[in-house]
Order: sequence, then structure tokens, then C-alpha cells
Amino acid sequence: MQAFLKYINDHALKPISKEDFEVLQGHFVYKKLRKKQYLLENGEVCRYFAFILKGAMRKYYVDEKGTEHIVNLFIENWWAGDTESFTMLSPSIYNIDAWEDSEVLLITHENATKLTKLFPAFKEMLLKMDEKHKIATQKRITSSISFTAEKRYANFLDCHSDFLQRFPQHIIASYLGITKETLSRIRNQFPQK
Repeated sequence: MQAFLKYINDHALKPISKEDFEVLQGHFVYKKLRKKQYLLENGEVCRYFAFILKGAMRKYYVDEKGTEHIVNLFIENWWAGDTESFTMLSPSIYNIDAWEDSEVLLITHENATKLTKLFPAFKEMLLKMDEKHKIATQKRITSSISFTAEKRYANFLDCHSDFLQRFPQHIIASYLGITKETLSRIRNQFPQK
């Protein structure tokens, strides 16, 4: 829980007190997920957003041919969920599962809304998180439609080099929108860190 308190305070101008944090954490549910266990399945409504305390997760879409397309990868101190489904209470088109055994804190939309009214630090954290997500999405779209595979991989290394130790090559290739053979060729061109 200390990691979550630090996360909130790192994203707020005025830190949340330990006493207020105790009240705040009462609005979350702690849950363990086994590797390959779903947080969300296609067709379900995303009832919870998850703050990852430990582990790694992936969010993916399965097309009509049965091919998985990785939309997001998540590790500790990241949030996992489907914003559209969570906000609109509509069925999700995504699956989110644990790539490793994971520990998460789950929050409902109702409790998230309540906490934004009770704790300015929590509201500020959500706003900053939303801003970062919008920027990352914009960069990801630009990368997908205009960058070469080599440049996408270089950007991935700059932003998410820690993912290389957590996710296999075929998952990273899907995230980058390339084949694992192309990724293998590109990786051989880059100096190993």
C-alpha cells in the first residue's frame, strides 16, 4: 500500500495525509490474480479499474480471424482498465489478463467519483493520469501511422525498456504492430543495454 500512497503523492501538489489515505484505501478492494486470469473479458462491462501493486498485465483485442492485437501493457504502478466501458457502462471489446501473478487494488466508478470529491490529491492524481494517457495515446497513434518499425522499436526502448524483461517477443511485436520476425531482425540492429 505504501507504493500506492507514494504514487498519489507523486502526482499531487499537496500530499494526502496518512490518515486520509487510510480512509481512501477503504474504497479499494485488494485482489490477487493468477497468471492468465482475466481482469476483464470481451463483452463484459469494466466495473473496476485496477492499480497494479505487483505483476504485469496486458490489454488486447481479438479480431475476427482470432488474432490478438496488444493495445496496452501494464506493470507495477500502472492502472489497467477500459476507460470507455468503465465510464459508459458499455460492454468492452477488450480482454485484460494477468501476464504474471499479480496483485491489484480495484476501484469502482462510484468510489472513484466519491474520492475525487473527498480528496483533492486523488482528484489531481486522476487528472494528471488522464493527461498522461491522452499524450501517450496521441504519440502511439502517430507512431503507428507514420513511423517505421525501427523507429517504433527505438521509441519503445526509450519509454518502456523495462517491458523487455517482463513480456516475450511476440507480445512486444504485437504491441508495436509488427511481426515477431521483424522484431527479431530489428533487435539485432540495436545495441543491447
